[in-house]
Parts: sequence; C-alpha cells; structure tokens
Amino acid sequence: MVRAGLLVGIGTLDAADALREAWDLGEDGVWGMSPFGGSAFDPVWDRIDPRTLLPDARGVSRVQAAFRAAYHLPGLATVAVGTDDLSHLRELVDAVATDTDGRTLADNSDGRGPDR
Repeated sequence: MVRAGLLVGIGTLDAADALREAWDLGEDGVWGMSPFGGSAFDPVWDRIDPRTLLPDARGVSRVQAAFRAAYHLPGLATVAVGTDDLSHLRELVDAVATDTDGRTLADNSDGRGPDR
C-alpha cells in the first residue's frame, strides 16, 4: 500500500513505481491510500479543480475527480479510503464508473503536489 493521489510528491510516486518494478508487480498488486491527503474536506480541494485532468468531467465532483486521479498517481487498481460518512462513500463508489485517461493525467500533472 502506497500513498496515492494529486497531493503526493514526485519522490513518493517515483519510489512506489520503483518498488512495483523491483517486485515485478502489476497495477493489481498495488493498493493506494489517502487519496485526499487526509481529508476530502481540506480547503485545498476548493482551490484546485481536478476535473480539468479528466477527459470528460460532466457531472463529476471535484472529490470524485481527485479520487479517480489517485488510480493513476501511481498506477494502481485499488484505492483504500476511510470514512464514517455514507454520502461521501457513495460519492466515491459512483466515481469508480468515471472514465479516466492516464495519458491526460500524465500530460497535465507533473506529480509535484505538496507532501504533507
């Protein structure tokens, strides 16, 4: 399990990729965690709009877009989150059906989010 998402620094993303390669793991062998850097309600999510990184963000919330981006930063198939808010969990589950494009994310994000 590795940190994942837009707020993860490039060093952490590079380390996750290096470990996955060294251990010959595909995306299915790696889980991501903390896609919101601790809280989906942090003010940072009001200042940035991760929907700009999706090929089609119609009807997608900022939280959903950030969650989907976490699947590509680093590349993985599963993201673990913790919540006691059923509506937040429902929003994230609905986000799984959102189309993403790893190339769009790679072309528009240098992965240099602030480490916290």
